[in-house]
Amino acid sequence: MADPDHYEPSHSAPQSAAPTAQAAQAAPTTHHQTASNPTTPATSTTQEATESAIITPSPAFTNDIPTRTDVAIIGSGPGGYSCALRAAQLGLHVTLIERDEHAGGTCLNRGCIPTKALLDAAHAAWEARRGERLGFGTRAQQPDRERLLDFQHNAVRTMVDGLESLIKARRIAFVHGQSAIDTATTAASATEPAAGDAQPMRTVTIDSADGTRHRISARHVVIATGATPRPLAEAPFGGRVLDSDAALELPVIPRSVIVIGSGAVGLEFASFWAAMGSSVTVLVRHGRPLSDWPRRVGASLKRGMTAHGVTFMDYTAVESCTTDDGTTTVTVSTRKGTAALCADYCLVAIGRTPSTDAPWIEQAGVERDSRGFIVTDPWGRTTSSDMASGMATGIWAVGDVTAGRQLAHRAFAQGRVVAETMAGLSPAPVRDELVPRVVFSLPEAASVGLDADQAKSGAFGTFSDVRETAIPMDGNARTAIAGDTGVIDIVTGVDGSAPDSPRLVLGVHMAGPHVSEFIGEAQQIVRNRIHLTEAALAIHAHPTFSEALGEALLKADGSPLHTM
Repeated sequence: MADPDHYEPSHSAPQSAAPTAQAAQAAPTTHHQTASNPTTPATSTTQEATESAIITPSPAFTNDIPTRTDVAIIGSGPGGYSCALRAAQLGLHVTLIERDEHAGGTCLNRGCIPTKALLDAAHAAWEARRGERLGFGTRAQQPDRERLLDFQHNAVRTMVDGLESLIKARRIAFVHGQSAIDTATTAASATEPAAGDAQPMRTVTIDSADGTRHRISARHVVIATGATPRPLAEAPFGGRVLDSDAALELPVIPRSVIVIGSGAVGLEFASFWAAMGSSVTVLVRHGRPLSDWPRRVGASLKRGMTAHGVTFMDYTAVESCTTDDGTTTVTVSTRKGTAALCADYCLVAIGRTPSTDAPWIEQAGVERDSRGFIVTDPWGRTTSSDMASGMATGIWAVGDVTAGRQLAHRAFAQGRVVAETMAGLSPAPVRDELVPRVVFSLPEAASVGLDADQAKSGAFGTFSDVRETAIPMDGNARTAIAGDTGVIDIVTGVDGSAPDSPRLVLGVHMAGPHVSEFIGEAQQIVRNRIHLTEAALAIHAHPTFSEALGEALLKADGSPLHTM
């Protein structure tokens, strides 16, 4: 095994990774030119990793703690581990630091993976009920929560084991402990970079479980500490008032649940519990769930989820939440007055708060906005007090600690961008409007690109003759056979800078069965500026759910086949 303290500086990456003053001044201009038009392809000048770009390989994988590293990443969720994997692939020496027992962060351990395991069980329950209607003699039995938990935990274990094997294969030092940037030590050595380094080293401390404190010198530090469930003052977490973490480990299937919040997390848990036979009421602040999505999508999803047994209560504001004798009472104000709702449990799912309140983040001079999100440039570089002296900060941020859509796949993309930028490449930045959103409820919702209001606003580029075309999914053969419903909403427009150019697809927004499986096609159409007429020519296999997207594109292009 290689010496864990052995460190060989890269031959080329540090010099190119630390931008010159001219490059730093030019970078924002490049970003604004790229981001001004959401349907302009994010043209990347990312170079392929050639022999000239690869530096001395990292030492063999070890859980020992090195003393020097190219990149120290604090947090091993999607943003952190994707950055680590890509940076190691490019030859940088990487140390990945995680305070929890396993890699993967919230997504693998307490979010994306375990919730989708439960939703897979929800689909099975609904299919069993549907089978009974189709003449099968089997009746869905009362769910066994213990076996469901085993299924959920096995799904998590499989994904985590795979990730940790990949981390090992990429020869990344994976270290457990509570980490921080040691600003005092960093400041003392900041003016004395190591020979050949283009920027000062930063000191990262790691407090192990046994109480030992370790120090690592790193050229780059990536903050990827994620986010936590946002509390609600009127319904504080604890006991029968659950956050998403507690809901995942609930040992029973509740008879009744009140869900506060109608975003992705709340709707997915509502779908699971309803499929398990629980009485579920979702409290909605506005007139429909997903209120920041196009109106038709939210309204259609509400109808579909109601058909699957979920009750929605619109225009509500929570006033208080109390628990007594095993019953949770939520008092709400509505347009009709005040109401008291009772259930076994209450889930509060009103968003997530970035985990950026550790004192060392402020002490390092890392700038945060009013909501606690770390401020970065388009490539993930933070701004700090160091920059006042013209020194590159050397601190980066990815994932849920940055403002924007708190999604694992956005964090994956950010991690790659940061790793490639540190290695001296020139990747295109992540643009939030091109990041797909998916809600894995029953039925599902998926969205990418601009809605009509955004397209008309001018904030994402200038478009003329913006149109919105919607078709119901009911006419789709597979949707009808499944007894489901849905809608697809297409937003199109003409590039304002080229008024004679063909019409473009600016956004695709859907609610219906399995729409998560063809949002990738929609993302390719929007991202690559495929002309509407060209997109509409795509031949979809029959009969498939994705045919509905093809039909919507045909209608938007003025040549519908199976709809008026």
